[in-house]
Amino acid sequence: MLRARIADARYWRDLMATIQILIDEGPFKVEPEQIRLRAMDPSHIAMVEFSLPREAFEEYACEKPVKMCVSLSEMLKVLRGARGGTPIDITFNEEAGKLTLALKGAYAKTFSLSTLKPPEEEAPEPRFTFNARVRLLTSCFKEAVADAAIVSDRAKFHATTEGFTLTASGDLGSVTINFEMGSEALCGLEVKEASTAIFGVSYLSDMVKAASPLSEIVSIEFSTNMPVKLDFEIPRGKLVYYLAPRIEATS
Repeated sequence: MLRARIADARYWRDLMATIQILIDEGPFKVEPEQIRLRAMDPSHIAMVEFSLPREAFEEYACEKPVKMCVSLSEMLKVLRGARGGTPIDITFNEEAGKLTLALKGAYAKTFSLSTLKPPEEEAPEPRFTFNARVRLLTSCFKEAVADAAIVSDRAKFHATTEGFTLTASGDLGSVTINFEMGSEALCGLEVKEASTAIFGVSYLSDMVKAASPLSEIVSIEFSTNMPVKLDFEIPRGKLVYYLAPRIEATS
């Protein structure tokens, strides 16, 4: 059994939206100290890791760990009209297989959603060694990805000790965005080895659009031709995406 309250229903809605861009059935693990999730998208190209500790809730009670799998699209339908500052009470009854969402604004409304059978196993924890770590303002990264999307469906990341560059090119043209040391947008840079990798713009766009309402800074970690880790810094929680690279064929 879970009983929890969050002061802002819109915040909960935005958190669920960051997960729903990759998966529709959310296999949450509800624990006495936190709610967490790790899952891959159906194509196994991307993964999301999410957790929210009990301190992020106004009230939180969970006696023992339980699995809770819910339709995120159905939950977001319920929450689409949620207003900032409206508290939401979240109750999960494992025996009944019901998730209850109660919103209390100008008037009270309560939704009851049937839960789904959770998967037997959780997605494995990623274990990568990253040679480059770049911290950017999320708003600037979002704009850079949007610029890349104008000309191509893929974006190249390149990091050196002097800065981070995002480039894209296609039949219609090309774009280069430089984040140099000293730039207001570049909040941190650690490069053990110059690194270059290419990633799908549609995934990047979905991730940064979903996370930007919640996060001011994103940490980007990658190595040459390896997956990228996008750690969107959120208050009292964790929101991380992993995305596989697109390897260009060589002749």
